[in-house]
Amino acid sequence: MSKKSSKKKPRDLNKLAHSITDEATGESPSEEIEPDEGKNPNPVALGKLGGKKGGRARAEKLSPEQRSEIAKKAAQARRGKKDKEV
Repeated sequence: MSKKSSKKKPRDLNKLAHSITDEATGESPSEEIEPDEGKNPNPVALGKLGGKKGGRARAEKLSPEQRSEIAKKAAQARRGKKDKEV
């Protein structure tokens, strides 16, 4: 009989393939590359600042009626998702 692995295999095919190649090459999961590795931190920080400013600036430009309409549309979308799940 074969031994069962105590480690569960991922259900996502890409992750499963990655774990199989890691096992075959003898690499450990701790050797994975970080997503931000190789990026210049200065432009990343500037991008985050712009994103934070953009939402507030858009909200200030909208009239109360426009904001209300957007909120109603969002609430309907949330309710629609709940109805589909049940």
